[in-house]
Amino acid sequence: MGDIILPADADDEASASDGNALMRATARAAMLAETLQLGRYSAVTQAAVVLALAAIFWDLISHAYLGALALAVTALCASTMAAARRYHGRLGAGALAHEAFVVLHGLALGRGLAWASMPAVLLPSLDNAYRVVVGAVCAALISHAYVAGPIFSLALLAVAPVVAGMFVGLAGCEGPVGRSVAVLLSLYAAFVFVSARRMCRHSCQRIRDRVMVQAQSETIGLLLKDFAEGTSDWLWETDGAGRLRQARAAMAALLGVDPAILRDRTLPGLLRDFADGEAGVKDAAEIAAAIEARLPFRDRSVRLRVGGGTRWLTLNGKPVRDAQGAFAGYRGVGSDVTESREAQARIAFLAGHDSLTGLLNRAGFQEALAALCRETRSCARCSVLFYLDLDGFKAVNDSRGHLVGDRLLQAVAGRLRALAEPHDVFRLGGDEFAVVVRDASRSGAGALASRIVSELRRPFQVGEAWLEIGVSVGIASVPDDAIDPSSLLMRADLALYGAKADGKGCWRSFDPSLEERVVRRRQLDADMRVALAADALELHYQPLVDMRNGRVTGFEALLRWDRPGHGWVSPGEIIPIAEATGFVVEIGRWALRRACTDARAWPGLRVAVNISSIHVRMPGFDEEVAAVLRDTGLAAGLLEIEITESVLLDHGPEVLENLKRLRAQGVRIALDDFGTGYSSLSYLTEFPFDKVKVDRSFVHDLQGRPEKVAVVEAIARMARALSMTVTVEGVETRQQLDVLRDKRCDIAQGFLYSPARPASEVRTLIARIEGAAVPPGANEDLPGGPSVARPSLPLVRTS
Repeated sequence: MGDIILPADADDEASASDGNALMRATARAAMLAETLQLGRYSAVTQAAVVLALAAIFWDLISHAYLGALALAVTALCASTMAAARRYHGRLGAGALAHEAFVVLHGLALGRGLAWASMPAVLLPSLDNAYRVVVGAVCAALISHAYVAGPIFSLALLAVAPVVAGMFVGLAGCEGPVGRSVAVLLSLYAAFVFVSARRMCRHSCQRIRDRVMVQAQSETIGLLLKDFAEGTSDWLWETDGAGRLRQARAAMAALLGVDPAILRDRTLPGLLRDFADGEAGVKDAAEIAAAIEARLPFRDRSVRLRVGGGTRWLTLNGKPVRDAQGAFAGYRGVGSDVTESREAQARIAFLAGHDSLTGLLNRAGFQEALAALCRETRSCARCSVLFYLDLDGFKAVNDSRGHLVGDRLLQAVAGRLRALAEPHDVFRLGGDEFAVVVRDASRSGAGALASRIVSELRRPFQVGEAWLEIGVSVGIASVPDDAIDPSSLLMRADLALYGAKADGKGCWRSFDPSLEERVVRRRQLDADMRVALAADALELHYQPLVDMRNGRVTGFEALLRWDRPGHGWVSPGEIIPIAEATGFVVEIGRWALRRACTDARAWPGLRVAVNISSIHVRMPGFDEEVAAVLRDTGLAAGLLEIEITESVLLDHGPEVLENLKRLRAQGVRIALDDFGTGYSSLSYLTEFPFDKVKVDRSFVHDLQGRPEKVAVVEAIARMARALSMTVTVEGVETRQQLDVLRDKRCDIAQGFLYSPARPASEVRTLIARIEGAAVPPGANEDLPGGPSVARPSLPLVRTS
C-alpha cells in the first residue's frame, strides 16, 4: 500500500539522501491531509444518503436490515469525521502518518463492504421502479472514486465492494435485463477505475511538485536572507504604475521620512521631489525616462536632498513581466553610496595621503623615491628602502571582515610610525608598506628591519580580539643596489620575494642571486615554448575514484615536463610563468586535445582538464572545445573542464556565456579549489556547476581537526542541495577516506589510490584500484550493486 501513496523503488529508497526522504515524507503527509479534508464532505454526504435510503425503502424492505445498514454507514462516517479531527495538522514523517494511513484504509473498506450489501439485498427483491433508485445510489457511490483524494487505494477499497455487490444483486434479477445492466456496469466501472487512477496520479504529482517548489522557495529565501544580511544593498520593486511595493522602509530611512508617506508614491516621483541640484534633477530624469521606456538600467546614481544633508543613491533595475508577458513593474537593487562618494572626495582632497592610516600613499612614495635617488647622486650618501608585506593579513580580513581588517591596518601603521620615526612611512596599498631611511648603514638597516619584524609579530588588540600576523621585509639600498627609482623598487621587491620564499616573517637584503631567479624564469619560459613545439611536454593522469564502491570514474590530466639536463620541473613553477606570459593558453589547447585523444581509449571514463582563467575568458573558447571533441571523437559528456574561482572574479559576460555554451554541448564544468580563495554562494547560483572540488588543505590532518570535517560536511551538503557532486583532493589514508565517505562526499583523488601516471599505465592502474576490496556498504549505496559491468579497456591505445 505504501507504494500506492508514493511510488518508489526499494533500492532507490535505500540509497536516497536524507533530503529526498524528508521531501517524500512531506508529500505523503500532504496527500493524507488532502484525503482527510475530502473525507469529511464524503462522510457527511454518505450519512445523509443512507438515512434517506432507509426512509424510502422503510415500508418495502426489512426494518432490521435497513436499520443495520444505516447504523453501520453512519457509524463509519462518524469514525471518518473523528479521524479527520484527530489527524488534522499532526501528520508528518513519524508513526502517526502510518497510523492515519492504516485507519483511513480500514474505514474505506468498512464503508465499501457496508454499501456492497445494499444492491445485493435490494435489487432482487424490488420492482424496476425502485431498482432505478438503487442503481442511481450505486452509480453515485462508484463515482465517489473521483473525489476520494490522491490515494487511489482508498478509492479502490471504498468502491470495488460496491461494484461486486451490484454484480451479486444483478445476478438475482430476472431475464436479460440483469445481464445487460451487468455488462454496462462492467464498462462503467472499468472507465471509472482507470480515469480515477489517472486523476490520483496527477494529484500525487501535483502535491509532489508543490512540496518541491516550497522547498526550493525556502532555499531561495535563505539565500536572499544571507544576501540581505551580508550587504548594505537592498532590493526594491514597483508595480506596473511605478509605486514602490518593496523596500519602502529602506527608502524611507534613506530619505528620512515616514514609510507611510511612500505608500502611494512612484519611484520616479520620489527621485524628482528629492533630487538635489541640477545634476540630481538630470540623473532622476534619466532614470524616469528609462522606466517610462521600460528599459533596464544599471549603476545610475542620484544626488538627493534630505533632512540630514545630502545623500547619494545608486540604483540598478530591470522590467519584470508576468506569466502572460505583460509588464508588471520593475525590480532591482538600491545602494546608499553616500559614504563612497564622500570617500572619493576625501581621497581627491588628500591626494598624497592614505585615508585609512594617515600615512603617505603611493603617489607620495614615488615622489620620495625619486627625490632619494637624486639626493644620493649629488651627495654620495647611502639610503635604504624597506619594502614590507604583511603575512596572514588576508586570512584575518576574510574571516573577521573588512572593518576589523581596516582597524588592524591602522594599528600596524601606528607601530610602523613609532618604529621608523623620524623616517617616512608609506602605505602602498592593501597590506603593503614601505619605509625610506636616509643616511643609513647596512648594520643599522638590519637592526631596524629586525625590530620591525619583531614588533609586528606581537599580537594586536582590535576591539576584544587579539590578532596575530607577521611581516616580510625586503631591503634595497642606494647607491649600492640601484641608483634609479624603478630599479631600486624592483630589487627591494626581489628581496621581499626572497623573504617570502624563506618562510615569511623575516627580512632579506637584495642579493644578485635573486636576479638569477628572474633569469631562470625567463629561461624556463623560453625552454617551455620549445618543449611544446617539440611535443616534449606530457600529460599524466590521476584517477578519480567513487568512494561508495571503489570504482574508477575518470582521470584528471596533470601537466608534466622532463626538462632535458634538468629533470622533472614542477607544474607549480612553470604554470605561474606561463600565466604571466600568456603562454598558458597554448599549453591549455595542447593539453585539451591530448587529454581527449588519450581518453578515447577509456570507454565510459571521464577526463578532467584544468583550464586557466585567461583561456576561459577568451571569446570562442566553447568553439575550441567543440572542435577538439569533433576531431578526437570523444563524447562531450566524458569531458570535464575544471576552472578556479579566479575565472569568476571580475568576470565579464563572455565567461558565463562560454560556460553555458559548453554545458549546452554536454561538457561538464567543475569548480576547482573550492573554499580556498574567494568562494561565494553567488558563484554556485550564478552558474550551475556539475562538481565542486574540495582542496587538499581541508583533508590534511582531517582526523584531528573537527573544524575541517565540519567544513567538508557543509560543502557536501550544499553540493547535494544544488545537485552537484563533490570531489576531494589529497586523500592519502584509509582513515581520511572513511571520514569523507561518512560525510557523503562522492569522489576521492589522491595518493591513497595513485599519483598521476602516464596514459600507458591507465589500464593497469584501473585493474589495480578496482581489484582492491570494495568499501563496506558500497553495494547497498548503488542501484544494481556490483552487477554493473565496466566496458573492457583495449590492450592497445587507439588514436
